[in-house]
Amino acid sequence: MICYAVIDTNVLVSALLSSKEDAATVQIVGKVIVGEITPLYSNIITKEYREVLTRKKFGFSSDSIEYLLSSMEKYGILIEPSSSGVTLPDIKDLPFYEVALEKCSDGAYLVTGNMKHFPKAPFIVTPKELIDILKIK
Repeated sequence: MICYAVIDTNVLVSALLSSKEDAATVQIVGKVIVGEITPLYSNIITKEYREVLTRKKFGFSSDSIEYLLSSMEKYGILIEPSSSGVTLPDIKDLPFYEVALEKCSDGAYLVTGNMKHFPKAPFIVTPKELIDILKIK
């Protein structure tokens, strides 16, 4: 079974910062790399990933960043979403929401650690919730 997911940048940051293999964010990234999760992204999303992950405050190696981003692009699907007309508390979250909205009828999820930044919707889940969903399927 294919699971489509738009992965919020905070999930990637958390996964790279975590030292725990069983952390939900680490599991999400692992499932992308092994093909259990097909990431959905737009050019705006990949631009944000690169900008945030290369911030000096995180200290992520360029090799780790390139491996992660190339995996996202290799296994993922580029989506150019339609404008939703929705206003979110943080405008930078809109591209993630719109890509997920474009594919939610196909069972896509938006995975985020910042649930309060998005409207309540069944396709918007935390990393742990997506891991639990995948265990059921």
